[in-house]
Amino acid sequence: MALVLLAAAVPATVTAQTNLNVKITLRSVTRDDIAAYKLAATTQISAGLSTIGVGQPAHLEVLVDKKVPASDIVAVTWNVSRKPATSKAVMAESPFPASLPTYEAADRADYQVAARMLLRPDVPGVYIVDATVETANSGTADLNVMITAGTYVGSNQCATCHGIGASRPWSMANSWAKTGHASMLKEGVNGVLSDHYGASCIGCHTVGYDPDPLAVNGGFDDVAAELKWTFPKVLKAGTFEGMPERLKNLGNIQCENCHGPGSRHVASGGDPRLISVSSGSGVCGQCHGALTHHAKSGEWNNSVHAVSTRYPSGAGREGCVGCHTGSGFRDRIKVAETPSTAYSAINCQTCHEPHGDTAPAGTAHLLRTVDSVTLKDGTTVTGAGKGMLCMNCHQSRQNAAEYAETAAASTHFGPHYGPQADMLAGANGYTYGKSMPSSAHGAVVEDTCVACHMQAVAANDAALTHVGGHTFKPASEETSDTGRVELVKACQDCHGRGLSTFNFALLDYDNDGEVEGVQTEVEHLLDKLALLLPPAGKEKSSLSIDSSWTRPQLKAAYNWKFVKEDGSLGIHNMAYAMGLLKASIADLEANK
Repeated sequence: MALVLLAAAVPATVTAQTNLNVKITLRSVTRDDIAAYKLAATTQISAGLSTIGVGQPAHLEVLVDKKVPASDIVAVTWNVSRKPATSKAVMAESPFPASLPTYEAADRADYQVAARMLLRPDVPGVYIVDATVETANSGTADLNVMITAGTYVGSNQCATCHGIGASRPWSMANSWAKTGHASMLKEGVNGVLSDHYGASCIGCHTVGYDPDPLAVNGGFDDVAAELKWTFPKVLKAGTFEGMPERLKNLGNIQCENCHGPGSRHVASGGDPRLISVSSGSGVCGQCHGALTHHAKSGEWNNSVHAVSTRYPSGAGREGCVGCHTGSGFRDRIKVAETPSTAYSAINCQTCHEPHGDTAPAGTAHLLRTVDSVTLKDGTTVTGAGKGMLCMNCHQSRQNAAEYAETAAASTHFGPHYGPQADMLAGANGYTYGKSMPSSAHGAVVEDTCVACHMQAVAANDAALTHVGGHTFKPASEETSDTGRVELVKACQDCHGRGLSTFNFALLDYDNDGEVEGVQTEVEHLLDKLALLLPPAGKEKSSLSIDSSWTRPQLKAAYNWKFVKEDGSLGIHNMAYAMGLLKASIADLEANK
């Protein structure tokens, strides 16, 4: 079986292919890593890019499939097979403890760290690192990765080719200049950003900032030291404008923060191999992974998106990757003729367009799209705010009216997992030709999905990173300090300040003579419908559909799965969920 290298973010190759699933990566290092794993306070932050500043560390890892027993890994040998003639850099032992896992959450689920080493380039140029993995029973693999060491040139130099006059898609500097990143330091030192902006902030708000004495590479800190510039004691208008031009050129969050130092790329005339274009989450995590006030990476790591399944990726899965992988979704939005089928988690760059180039004009947070979405039954959803982005994928893949009437019974029968957009819109369930009631959530909740699933959690709250924000979870039981947490604040404007749970009592929807929580009422109706489906009379939490099922049973099963896989137990659209379940129960009872 051919070995496929999945880490497109790193220009690496694998030879001597066997059935050994293995790859070589450059590990990102964030402030969260330093705190959580008690790394040395002097540990340098790293984006995990293959283009790095002279004197900055490349943390190399060999990852081997977890299916291979650790005892089966005989040896991993390393070698620097190419480096600049004047370089004295050599491989060194990694300073990281064995308890530190690999960076990407998705990789942690499938790979083990077989070996780590560190290379610190000492002069500009190209370095190639080889690694050979030997196992007792799974074969051998030779890997290599190219690392480009350079110095920082600043946005003015990048704009020479990527700015005014450049043709798309190479004119990113123009759109970037309109983003919040492009003015972060400026607004900070001018007193606009916040009243507590300080010198500790500029490590992320400038280019190449690294106070390590070995990292002399033209970064902001190096030029500031040369010019004897110090952080201003008073933040006021005009401070940024009064800074030396060389420093302003390295100020704000710009190209080289995300792509690495560009000196070698520039000197080569734009060779793309000498600059990094990474979709790894560490590119954003180098700044957004700093609890407690910069929690986006920590939140996302606890989301399902971060560990999205690998199954719907790879050759032959072109129809799946548009929702199941980050690169596939980006290609889908760009309407790429041939989407990438390589696996990548759904991460920052999936939903956000960093340059602001393809994001719709005026879109907050640089979302890739907030265009209208057409569901499979022809219903067009508009005006859902930021939630429009989510609806591109969180919808049924079937036209229920046709599918439930004609599709063959199988274990895969039903809507395609998460039909939340359909439920919120009150559309595309199997209605038996009836007019179903629908709640107003989809129309009255500004930003829909985002308003409820991405509520802010205070920096001092024990629930931080377990619920809300980029966890996309409106409720969680993961926090031992607080027990179950439900973010009901978004509900209280309409349902009253006294609301403390999603499962609040309203009506006796299941007609059992007792008014219980609305989610409990939906659960009871799901259970009642399940008892009518094969094997009849038996309680069940899932359906095992096969060719023996009748058409009335399949229609009811579609609605049972539609409500169950929506996941909200009616909260998205209580009236529609109740209507579908009751209509299904009535139809099955009439067809006994």
